[in-house]
Amino acid sequence: MSTLSYKKFEDIDSGSLPDKMTVFQDCLHAFNTSPVQAKRCRLLLSRLLRLLYLGDSFASQEATTLFFSISKLFQHKDSSLRQMVYLAIKELSVISEDVLMVTSSIMKDIQNGEAIYKPNAIRSLTRIVDASTVHATERLMKNCVVDRNPSITSATLVSSYHLLAVAKDVVKRWTNETQEAISATKTFPPQQFLTHENYGVNKLPSSTYVYQYHALGLLYHLRNHDKMALMKLINQLSNSNSPLRSPLAIVQLIRYIGQIIKDVPSYAQPLFPVLNNWLRNKSDMVELEAAKTILGISSFSSEQHLAAINCLQILLSVPRTVTRFAAVRILNKIAMKTPEKIVICNVELENLINDSNRSVSTYAITTLLKTGNSDNVDRLIKTILKFMNDISDEFKIVVIDAIRTLSLKFPEKYKTMLNFLNDCLRDDGGFVFKNAIVEALFDMIKFVPQSRDLALENLCEFIEDCEFTELAVRILHLLGNEGPKTTNPTLYIRHIYNRVVLENSIVRSSAVIALSKFALIGDESISKSIKILLSRCLNDVDDEVRDRAALSLKLITSFEELSSPDEKEKLKDFISPNTKYSLPVLEQKLSLYMQGDKESFIQSFDIKSVPTISDDEAKAYEFREKTRLLEEEANADVEQNKNRNTNGENNGYGAEDREESNQYIKNTVLQQQYSQELSAIPEFKNYGNLLHSSSVVELTEREIEFVVEVIKHVFEDHLVLQFNIENTLEESELNEVTVVSSPEADELYEEEFIMPIEKLKPQSKGTVYVSFTRPSGIELTSFTNTLSFISKEVDTTTGESFEGDEGFQDEYQIEELSLTPGDFIIPSFTGNFTHQWDELSKIEQSGVYNLSDSNDLQEIVQRLIRVLSMMPVDGSDIVTDSNSTTHVLKLFGKSILNSAKVACIIRLAANSSRGIMMKTQVRGEDEQLCEAIINGVA
Repeated sequence: MSTLSYKKFEDIDSGSLPDKMTVFQDCLHAFNTSPVQAKRCRLLLSRLLRLLYLGDSFASQEATTLFFSISKLFQHKDSSLRQMVYLAIKELSVISEDVLMVTSSIMKDIQNGEAIYKPNAIRSLTRIVDASTVHATERLMKNCVVDRNPSITSATLVSSYHLLAVAKDVVKRWTNETQEAISATKTFPPQQFLTHENYGVNKLPSSTYVYQYHALGLLYHLRNHDKMALMKLINQLSNSNSPLRSPLAIVQLIRYIGQIIKDVPSYAQPLFPVLNNWLRNKSDMVELEAAKTILGISSFSSEQHLAAINCLQILLSVPRTVTRFAAVRILNKIAMKTPEKIVICNVELENLINDSNRSVSTYAITTLLKTGNSDNVDRLIKTILKFMNDISDEFKIVVIDAIRTLSLKFPEKYKTMLNFLNDCLRDDGGFVFKNAIVEALFDMIKFVPQSRDLALENLCEFIEDCEFTELAVRILHLLGNEGPKTTNPTLYIRHIYNRVVLENSIVRSSAVIALSKFALIGDESISKSIKILLSRCLNDVDDEVRDRAALSLKLITSFEELSSPDEKEKLKDFISPNTKYSLPVLEQKLSLYMQGDKESFIQSFDIKSVPTISDDEAKAYEFREKTRLLEEEANADVEQNKNRNTNGENNGYGAEDREESNQYIKNTVLQQQYSQELSAIPEFKNYGNLLHSSSVVELTEREIEFVVEVIKHVFEDHLVLQFNIENTLEESELNEVTVVSSPEADELYEEEFIMPIEKLKPQSKGTVYVSFTRPSGIELTSFTNTLSFISKEVDTTTGESFEGDEGFQDEYQIEELSLTPGDFIIPSFTGNFTHQWDELSKIEQSGVYNLSDSNDLQEIVQRLIRVLSMMPVDGSDIVTDSNSTTHVLKLFGKSILNSAKVACIIRLAANSSRGIMMKTQVRGEDEQLCEAIINGVA
């Protein structure tokens, strides 16, 4: 029987799985046969492992039987068979019972066995022990951690990771041995020496020190709760006598340092020299990781960032392709956020445009586009045109995205951008590539108004020979919205009607609606011609086209019969609305409505409770999302970029069913969540609509005993401060927790009540609300805040405070909170800032200030945008020249109280001795709002 099954396995197709029961029976027979045939047992074990690796598991009883049979193979001394046995034990230990029976055999192998299979024995041992038996292995594991064989040390350290979940206290007891393993001298077997020109006599490749990487990771897991212990470890391993030889271990240490600095920004300056030393390491990966960490931490100064950029600049010229790729990728990420910092690398980046590796050249050209200025845009575009024909669609999409960002940054160069995009439209390419170009053109039409006519003409030419129905429908929708506003709308009518004659029914239906918009929104003189064209569509073979044509004709006829301008506007709004419902809020309210009980369905859904947003507000959020330089985009490789474009092909700007941008959705849903939470509290039920909620403001550091955050909620007549408080102590309970918040302008902001937290248990969170009456206008003030509570000691075993412990009253001073102009302003988009500035000339205020706390123009610009909560326009949020000492910031927004427009021009001039001088000019429709900006901008 066994001979036949053996033959069956030899003839079976290599791509299919062996029969599970046959393998089971053959294993039992072979493993219990005496003497053991090592070669046959290895073959059967390999088939058994293949079944287990591919997910074909055994029942618990069968697995236990196999496990017991496999344990008999310990009698054979064949080292290859022994290694296969350990692999099988690891897999079967998860589903078998009584696995502890092999513990003694494995421990015997670890103590006295051959070094070749000791690592596998250690890995198997950690899989079968539990919390009750792990203590018996402690001495053995400690010895293995400091073993002179690096393979045994690495296996023990990696296995310790698995033991952390079982017995962390036991693993902690060999911390000293783990520390010793990092600096210990290992004995390397002869076969581990590599013959390579880079390795001299008695020198080892750095990869053989991988045990240091494993030891460092284990130490971090054991000490990550103690910042001081981590700092001590970092100091030991980063000095001139550091024992670290593994680049992987150094890279991991750099990542730990970066995490510590992000958690505790005050450690940035003391740790910078450590990172700076690694910028000159002999390993490329260490230099890259150090530069990436330095550039990713905002606590470092511009000069410190420059040291990292200089390191990357050198790495751009090395012969190793992977190093050049990593360096240019990091620079591309930095260019998304602060392009002015990497202008010094432009020469090296231009040399990489013709790099043999297309991934490197694509990142180089997109980085150049982000760092480009208005003077070299034309030259860069000409270079890209030569480059485009040699790359795939995936890389072309990366370039198109960079061009789109550049067009929003330098709107005056729209003609060059449009010519480039038009040439790309004429080239061959798939849907994703064409969709990316159309997206770019849509953005230019929306956010660069002067490019509208030329961009629409390019799109009209494209749909004459467009093979993608979806793109044709989106373009027709855009033509219907934007075409009637142009100086020569009849030009677009001809192209639209061609679609009615030549295309499929889906495109024809969209073309009918687009034509009707020309009659309703555009010049009434062309209404007669549109009616003639639509009447021809009444005989179309498709019922959807006929229905749309009939409805459009009815609307046009009704529009001509109306005499009242207000009624005509309502009819226009029916087919082309100027406002739309907030889709995230609508979705949330509908979901809550559907989750209600039967009684809630007695009343119909109130659509009026869903807020509407104007085109300007929608554009503001879209523009912010487009120009907000997301770091995750830089971390995505080309394949991820491809998936992003593929998955997002139905969400392009200009599509009829397009959702709002991610940032707008996040802000709107969060605002709605705050509104629902506050309205559910009886004390706030009569406060009316929530006008604005600020972002979270931290009033304490994250590392102290009590973490306090605040959110400012502005109502029509009230101001509510929401203090989120976290008790990080493990042995103290807080009772009657309140925040005493005292406004500086107490005659304007009068405290109404405080909603305290009755009990805040250890390591828990709670919320305190403080309500103030608010004056009708815009009045800025600051609040001094004190955290007050009764502290009680807690029994750690029960988690409850001791009986009879009355506790003691305590206070904790937290940072001040200020009301800023941004708490009363929402950002708003304008396509022509100069025109809006001239229109708002009736009310103007100005002020001059000296900002001595910083000499970084870009930092000041970002701070002003955050404080004022206004939309930066004309690309003024980026200081393009890092060496410039002047900058002009242009901002636009609206009041949350009366929707009054406000525009702001801030001129900055840096002086090495006096800091930054700032002149602010504000124009708007609300004098009080302008005055608040002047008073609160500094």
